[in-house]
Amino acid sequence: MDTEITEGTEEFALPRSRTANERLHAMVPGGAHTYAKGDDQYPADLAPVISHGHGAHVWDVDGNRYIEYGSGLRSVSLGHAHPRVIEAVRRELDRGSNFVRPSIVEVEAAERFLATVPTAEMVKFAKNGSDATTAAVRLARAATGRPRVALCADHPFFSTDDWFIATTPMSAGIPAPTTDLTVAFPYGDLAATEELLTRYQDEIACLILEPATHTEPPPGYLAGLRELADRHGCVLIFDEMITGFRWSEAGAQGLYGVVPDLSTFGKALGNGFAVSALAGRRELMERGGLRHPGDRVFLLSTTHGAETHSLAAAMAVQTTYVEEGITARLHALGERLAAGVRDAAASMGVGDHVVVRGRPSNLVFATLDEKGQPSQRYRTLFLRRLLGGGVLAPSFVVSSALSDADIDHTVDVVAQACAVYRKALDAGDPTPWLAGRPVKPVFRRTA
Repeated sequence: MDTEITEGTEEFALPRSRTANERLHAMVPGGAHTYAKGDDQYPADLAPVISHGHGAHVWDVDGNRYIEYGSGLRSVSLGHAHPRVIEAVRRELDRGSNFVRPSIVEVEAAERFLATVPTAEMVKFAKNGSDATTAAVRLARAATGRPRVALCADHPFFSTDDWFIATTPMSAGIPAPTTDLTVAFPYGDLAATEELLTRYQDEIACLILEPATHTEPPPGYLAGLRELADRHGCVLIFDEMITGFRWSEAGAQGLYGVVPDLSTFGKALGNGFAVSALAGRRELMERGGLRHPGDRVFLLSTTHGAETHSLAAAMAVQTTYVEEGITARLHALGERLAAGVRDAAASMGVGDHVVVRGRPSNLVFATLDEKGQPSQRYRTLFLRRLLGGGVLAPSFVVSSALSDADIDHTVDVVAQACAVYRKALDAGDPTPWLAGRPVKPVFRRTA
């Protein structure tokens, strides 16, 4: 894409994408099947509808090519249509995808997963992360006989199910008694978590959190949670949807050396194919099986949870990560990108306003206003300039398919965007550069 960012705001338009978005809204609530992909997350009339993708690039229906970040909400970490993954999927397609009994592929996929994540003793596959995290919560409640769930208040998303969505502004349709059963603890604060466990003594079934996000866990924090969970008799659950593979092939638990009772994986596991996993200690996992004397737990029972081609994709992903050192490459690419963006922002005088955060393999950015506060309006300005320069970046989460040239181009576009950002800051108002309504947060009370 050769569009050059100019001072005006009307030089870049997506007429076919706009028409396609209108068609989507007429048939699909929200205009997308994932709220985070909605056109309200992008500047007005600049939400590309994708035609296809290859590697680190995607093309929209208007014919524009973009360097893409955050691919598939962090799921496509190897790049689109990765040859090893596609080859593995194709081998299975002609052999059938779903049978009335387990496929041998299920055996092989479970063995491969448990070899890659050796801190887990059993695994069960599903299609999405919400099902896996909800199954973990149900298992914790069954094992402990306790009703309450304690989740980390500083982490943005765990499940589409009631126990989590009730804690967000989009809680319509969820009964109050369900809402009351979920409580929250702050990340990194062991004292506050212990106070919560003491206040609800013998009521909390589990602590569920992402082991790390845009901040690293404080020294001793995860081990401290492990000790608290053991002392208070609750289940420790790591949501590794994002940290799985991006932190290490064995997840954050493998990197930090703290073993949860249960953990959930997804996103990068299938490189865009639909597969997730619930894994953990045999004693707990077997409660969802047939070889224990207690009451049965309806753990995960999904018609499509073990589709052979998705499990083949997962095995190919794990093999690729291990054999090609993908996690290290993600970190190297992220470090190069973060350094370039920070230098570009600083050189344009907005280093305190366009801020890159997070582990190099999982970078996000913040757009801050004149007072240093997060700003949706300045985010809109920034996204408009990135899109006009051929960079589709709701985050700066890298895939291993990015080249150094991709990173260099991104940094150049960021520098041009930051020049406009500086002018808006000097004017004290980004409105002239928005060309429409600002982007909106996903979780909000009204549309």
